[in-house]
Amino acid sequence: MSRTASHRKALLSALSTALIKHKRINTTAAKAKEMRRVIEPLITRARDAYLREKAGEAVDIHARREIAKFIRDKEAVKLLFSEIAEKVGKRPGGYTRVLKLGTRLGDGAEMAVIELVDYNDAQDSKQRKERVARSKAAMQRRKAAEERKAAKEAAPMAPASVDEVEEVPPTDEVTPAEDAAPVEDAAPVEDAAPVEDAAPVEDAAPVEDAAPVEDEKQEDSGSADEEKTSDEEPKA
Repeated sequence: MSRTASHRKALLSALSTALIKHKRINTTAAKAKEMRRVIEPLITRARDAYLREKAGEAVDIHARREIAKFIRDKEAVKLLFSEIAEKVGKRPGGYTRVLKLGTRLGDGAEMAVIELVDYNDAQDSKQRKERVARSKAAMQRRKAAEERKAAKEAAPMAPASVDEVEEVPPTDEVTPAEDAAPVEDAAPVEDAAPVEDAAPVEDAAPVEDAAPVEDEKQEDSGSADEEKTSDEEPKA
């Protein structure tokens, strides 16, 4: 909180007035922690004055004037000395609670909510129920452990002596199995007949050389000439 003294005082005064009126405000975590150091002594002074007045003493005007120097709202001062002081009762400090809300979008400042604990009945009842449940569970665990310990002490396990150990009766000897009948010798396998030698393959007859094609043509032409001459002879 890098502010001047006057600015700082005015800021904390405004935040304290808002907390007295609304019982719960949202602000940055740094401002909430700093305001906590200011508002709790004011509540303590108002509470002590209320208890003295309730015991029969005169109205403490001096306490009201001292608080009015810091809180410049008459309605807030009246609420502090009547409703809040009565609600606080004999609580020995710790009138406020600071809960962190995470960072703020934009500048990333850490936000928090500060509230008067006596006005958050739902939160107080929830915390009270949780404390009661935890205490009951712890009591049950403690009781179960004591019962287990008592059971062990009531029935200790004494080591068994050598005489008390029962002798195990010997087991019947296993009779040896009768000798199996000898296996008859298998008949000897007859020798297979020798394979006869295959007959030799006869040599193929040599292929005769084919006559040249030109010789055949010459023979054909010769035969044709002879036929012509034979035909021509009777005509003569």
